Amino acid sequence: MNYSETLEFLYAQLPMYQREGKAAYKANLDVTIKLDEHFRHPHQFYPTIHVAGTNGKGSVSHMIAAALQQAGFRTGLYTSPHLLDFRERIRIDGEMITEKYVTNFVEDNQRIIKELKPSFFDITAAMAFDYFARERVDVAVIETGMGGRLDSTNIINPIVSVITNIGLDHTHFLGNTLDAVAREKAGIIKKETPVIVGEKQAETMEVFAEKSQELAAPVTNASDRFEILSITSSAPFATQKVTLYDRFIGEEFTWKIDLTGHYQAKNLVTVLATLDAIRDKFPVSDKDRNLALRKVRDKTGFRGRWDILDTHPLTVADTAHNTEGLTIVMDQLNQIEFKNLHMVIGVVDDKSLSNIFKLLPQSAAYYFTRSKIPRALNERVLRDKAYASGLHGESYENVADALHAARASAGENDLIYIGGSTFVVAEALT
Repeated sequence: MNYSETLEFLYAQLPMYQREGKAAYKANLDVTIKLDEHFRHPHQFYPTIHVAGTNGKGSVSHMIAAALQQAGFRTGLYTSPHLLDFRERIRIDGEMITEKYVTNFVEDNQRIIKELKPSFFDITAAMAFDYFARERVDVAVIETGMGGRLDSTNIINPIVSVITNIGLDHTHFLGNTLDAVAREKAGIIKKETPVIVGEKQAETMEVFAEKSQELAAPVTNASDRFEILSITSSAPFATQKVTLYDRFIGEEFTWKIDLTGHYQAKNLVTVLATLDAIRDKFPVSDKDRNLALRKVRDKTGFRGRWDILDTHPLTVADTAHNTEGLTIVMDQLNQIEFKNLHMVIGVVDDKSLSNIFKLLPQSAAYYFTRSKIPRALNERVLRDKAYASGLHGESYENVADALHAARASAGENDLIYIGGSTFVVAEALT
């Protein structure tokens, strides 16, 4: 098989949550454990950092990886989903896994794949663990999928467990209360292993405290240490400055970061607390942290978060797709001066549309569309439901047509926003 044929095999043979939803979900780790036994536990050959959470876990993972990489550590990074190329999920020092490795891995392991019938995420995680071991990384940053307790990555024993925040997303799998979702995410906490909680929330802290006490795992609330004082963006949003107050030492510090969504300030707090927790094993100097945070995109290939695709008109793509994420993104949009707003929007079919529609501006012109995945909500259905909530626009069968229409209608001083789904953003980037 060549690389394209290998991907076709993976997509055809293995259920993938992002594409198929419930069919890819499993209620235990049985297959994951059998795969791990088959590959002889490769994740045990290097230290890991485990990152979970409803929002921000991708950004936090990339920022931590950039800092470790800048400090000279050979750093593996496993994230999901990808935007343009499957290989984005598995990187070492920012470089994607090779096509040859992906192809050889699948060819060499077709028997076990056909025998166990793992999910797409199962085999992808196994591939990452194997690759990092063979390439002798010093450390690997491992992002969970949507959950924690039953996630395919939850066989590792990390040096630190990170939980960015808790929100109501994937409620049909994780529960429909913050308490229930927190219990799923808390499943990554391991015995006597430090835990960093990025955002302190009254509804979830008791869950983390109970789990941490049960496992003698010391827990640190990053937001207890760092207070966000200000966030300022440069034009045209190339960098932003975040000023924090460090309560531990009583001083203010200003950080420049190239991830320019305002929500990145909360993620920065989580990253700084995490780097502090692992400083004995993986020290990162102030200089290296500063340099890394200014070029996270360059060092790791990170895309899709407050991603500026054009400046005339200003065109922003962002993968925020739940209430918590969209609230912050819409607040940031409201702080920008523009003449007219054009919204290219598509969603998957399991979203609570009423909650999302409440956050979207009624004054914008909408271009309703759908991505090329089975779970995408039909663009006409989305348009009709949006119309009932006071959002008006036309429907387009694909993202390319919707974006073309928005660009044709937008003036130089207008703003085009692309979002609603990770997969809409992915197609816009192409």
